Amino acid sequence: MDEDYRSRLSEVQTVPVRELLSADTPRSGGEDLQHVRLLSSVETALPPVIVHRSTRRIVDGMHRLRAAMLRGDETISVRFFDGDEREAFVVAVKENITHGLPLSADDRAAAAVRIVRTYPHWSDRMIAKVAGLSARTVSGIRRTALPEDASPKARLGNDGRVRPLDSSTGRIRAAELLTKEPRASLRKVAEQAGISPGTVRDVRNRLERGEGPLPGLRRSVDARPASASRERPVTADIPLPDTAPESPPRRRSSLKTLIRDPSLRSREHGRLLLRMLSVNAQLTSIREQLVAVIPEHRISQVSQLARESAAAWTEFAERLERRTARPKA
Repeated sequence: MDEDYRSRLSEVQTVPVRELLSADTPRSGGEDLQHVRLLSSVETALPPVIVHRSTRRIVDGMHRLRAAMLRGDETISVRFFDGDEREAFVVAVKENITHGLPLSADDRAAAAVRIVRTYPHWSDRMIAKVAGLSARTVSGIRRTALPEDASPKARLGNDGRVRPLDSSTGRIRAAELLTKEPRASLRKVAEQAGISPGTVRDVRNRLERGEGPLPGLRRSVDARPASASRERPVTADIPLPDTAPESPPRRRSSLKTLIRDPSLRSREHGRLLLRMLSVNAQLTSIREQLVAVIPEHRISQVSQLARESAAAWTEFAERLERRTARPKA
């Protein structure tokens, strides 16, 4: 639903009170009669109530409607909301945490449960903003309100962007971009990798510490600036990440041998090659996660890029083999 739902409200109109129906309210206890009496005694005009156009149900303003009825008013000022009933409930919750008689903590939590089940793809922060709760509270509600297999693989944030819950693909892409352009801005890399600037910052920090882009995995190459390496070539043994239980031992052994070779680690392009080989070595262990996170409309594009990448590596291997086949001078 649009964040600025007020742009979807009609101009103020006057309608007969008898045409309006009770709200699908987030208030478990119904209306507060004392508050209704207080409003009925107010002589100045009250704000118009919000009404769901297609059902004529009150979205926001049941206390004002009851006050009008108590005074014997035949008409009331309304603004119509055009949307479905699920959206109307969200509007009701938003309105009732910002003005008038606020929702209780229990009512806000109950509303969050309903919204989580209706919009499971919304982020915890987005639902928290609607319900007037903390993101941590919504996260706890989500764990109890949704079965684990019903949780979507991506969520919509407050900024309108959809981000995957498993950011492995984006992290690996960010690592590749930062390797090619270490001084690139966080925002630029985030846009290209499809992750948040904060995640890019974490990836950059991990690379600088000699770790891999994915949490829990150690990077296998020295990530210090090239200038520092030229001043004092690094030959110390750095642990190789456990790339994948199912990876061939020979492949891991070969990569480990390359990582320890100072003739590669002491050169800028040598370190770049080791970074690229290290990132590719992680593919086996996270392949299924990467396949699952790619949206249907991007499968063809990602598949094509993967094939082009594989072709580039094949050409690279052939060039190396041709080099070894040359007769020595």
